[in-house]
Amino acid sequence: MIADTLQILSSLTLGLFVGSLLTEAIILVPYWRSIKPEIFLKLHGTLGPQLYCYFAPLTILATLLPAATAIFCIWAGTTTRTFSVIVAVLMLIILGIYFYYFKDANDSFKSRSVGADGLPAELQRWATWHWIRTVIGFGAFLISLLVLIRN
Repeated sequence: MIADTLQILSSLTLGLFVGSLLTEAIILVPYWRSIKPEIFLKLHGTLGPQLYCYFAPLTILATLLPAATAIFCIWAGTTTRTFSVIVAVLMLIILGIYFYYFKDANDSFKSRSVGADGLPAELQRWATWHWIRTVIGFGAFLISLLVLIRN
């Protein structure tokens, strides 16, 4: 019962997380890349903190819930523990990508240290890393759904 509840909560959270990543990738990133660098840097001053306030708690929840689910499933010896661990590891990879790349990149937008000339290349890198984490997140979400189906 507890494992089932944790699996459902993890899947719901992962669905919201991946949907948010896709929205950012498909709508926001192309828009950011289409506007002048000076406008983006000015816009990021207000939009960046709002995105952070949305994504930070969601990312933490989408990492902690699968991790707690995996730990519980290992402890309880459920048949889905391997899949639960894979989901948790994938989400930890996404969190690691944030600290590896996004934290500094976002700070360079905030401080404008990237500069208008360096912005197009940095936004290209940002978009690439964003798609990497989106695909990883989508994989974690699909596996979490498979766990629900198996139950």
